[in-house]
Amino acid sequence: MKRFFTLSVAILGAAILIQSADPAQAGGQKSDSKVKITATAAKPDASGKQVITIVLAHDKGWHTYANPVGQDDLDSSKTIVTVLSKGKALDADVKYPAGKVIKDKVVGDYKTYEDKTEIKASIRRPVGDGPLEVSVKFMACSGSMCLLPATVKVTVP
Repeated sequence: MKRFFTLSVAILGAAILIQSADPAQAGGQKSDSKVKITATAAKPDASGKQVITIVLAHDKGWHTYANPVGQDDLDSSKTIVTVLSKGKALDADVKYPAGKVIKDKVVGDYKTYEDKTEIKASIRRPVGDGPLEVSVKFMACSGSMCLLPATVKVTVP
């Protein structure tokens, strides 16, 4: 019974972290109001390999969930980068930074990104593909309040 209670409390805690208890409290804001996304691409090499650097710039006091987040209950909130060419996802080797470990007695330990975070994605560029679209899915939180998730798309040459 104690194990069931502990699991119930952990799930409830995760639900609170994943969603603001009162969406009006957050003003219906989406996460991209607190985290700005930019991306730059290095010149492709002779074989078409290219490295894209994605930067998440968090407002002071805000974080996003790392990838991996390190906590199964928060996995759906982790930051995800996708690179697309002409609307189709490319096979990208995305190197997510480790993130900062947050010790939480209710939910369990998890990892976040704060301040300025760089994520690197290596792709093999298709011949004659044109600009790439970098898509970043994330959720911004501060304290016990989380904003609505956002997906930001930026274009790189």
